[in-house]
Amino acid sequence: MAIHLRGVEHVTATRTAKQLAALLLLPPLSLAALTATLPGSFTGGGTRRWGRGRVEDLRAEAQEAKDAAAAAFYALDTAQRDLRITVETITAADDTREAARAAAEFATFGERIDRVSHAYITTMDAHDLDGEGLDAGAATRARQELRGARDELDRTRRDLEAFGQSIGPLLDRAESQLAQVAPAVERARQALRAATEALDAARAAGFGAGDLAASLAALGPELRRLNEGAGQHGVQPTIRRAEDVRRRAEAVAADAARLPERAAEIDRRLSSLRTRAEAIVTRAGKVEPVLSELRRRFSMACWQDLQRVPEQAAQSVRQAEQVLDEARRARDEQRFEDATARLTTVHALLGRTDEAVSAAGERLRRLNEVSFDPRKEIDRTRFVLRDAQRLAMAGRSVPEPRHARPLDAAVERLDRAVARLESGGRHPDYWEFLTEMDAVRSAVAAVVEEIRAGR
Repeated sequence: MAIHLRGVEHVTATRTAKQLAALLLLPPLSLAALTATLPGSFTGGGTRRWGRGRVEDLRAEAQEAKDAAAAAFYALDTAQRDLRITVETITAADDTREAARAAAEFATFGERIDRVSHAYITTMDAHDLDGEGLDAGAATRARQELRGARDELDRTRRDLEAFGQSIGPLLDRAESQLAQVAPAVERARQALRAATEALDAARAAGFGAGDLAASLAALGPELRRLNEGAGQHGVQPTIRRAEDVRRRAEAVAADAARLPERAAEIDRRLSSLRTRAEAIVTRAGKVEPVLSELRRRFSMACWQDLQRVPEQAAQSVRQAEQVLDEARRARDEQRFEDATARLTTVHALLGRTDEAVSAAGERLRRLNEVSFDPRKEIDRTRFVLRDAQRLAMAGRSVPEPRHARPLDAAVERLDRAVARLESGGRHPDYWEFLTEMDAVRSAVAAVVEEIRAGR
């Protein structure tokens, strides 16, 4: 096109030169007449050609600015869409304050992008670069405004990309958490399958396992939520739900596998507790002779609290046998939790009864010892006191009052107990004396523990 235009200009110049030569041979004319004879005046015709070319150049520059603005708009839109995916990934996987702040900042960027996009579209609509009536001024304004829109779009995109780089660590953390979702859900599903298989095997072995079946059925809604995905329920809630389902399903599977062993264990405990109850009945029958000897040899204060032991033992054993029968029925009906609870009750009841029955014989043994030689019990208590006093004085010239006071009180208490024993006549209250000795030693032990803790 450039070569063609130069040829046209050459032809035009040659024709004009010939016309000027012909005019030189004519009589002199005025400048105005001379000018009028030319096919195009130097001023008018040349100016029109130069002005139209300039407009076209400006139109081309404006079009170039328009294309650049459109490219910037597309690049910003692409960056926003890509970063939206990033932010959604972060907020889905991360519920920390940093993630919330990133989402808020991205929302602020969205408002800014809306403003610059609206300004760009408004500028595009305001200028018709293809119109025939486009003049130089309009083309210049269009070029300037479109370049301004492009620059604002580019600045916004660069700021958005910088923000995207700043939240890179959050994205890495979120992707790491997202990577945990699928394995966690798969572990939950495998645990559910294993629990179902264990429950089927238990039923095939003759166990109803109704409670385990109910526990497994309760996991159905949780599995449905897992299948709906982390996109709907969040990454961390999904991972926690998957772990909870796995633990509960594994517990069901373990309980189902233990059903035969559990039944056998309950059978053993039933037999053992029944044997123990029978043994307590036998031993309770020997309490009455012990009480008779206590009544004959010692004062009433030494045995009065044991009077109802045989009656209470018989009553406790009857109650234990009744609960054992209930435990047997629960075991036969495979209500193992109920059976185990009742066996625990029987164990505690027989334990208290055993202690009460043993107390009579132990009381007689200790009373026999102290009545034969009370000095042995006194010396034992004095040794504990002296040992505590040496500990309180270790490394000190004077003991601390908070240690000395209770130790002095214990010495006085011991002396009073010995005095009461010695003044008791033919039937002193040996049991009151033994009880007082136990109390003194307990008080001294508390002081020793406090001293050692302080050091």
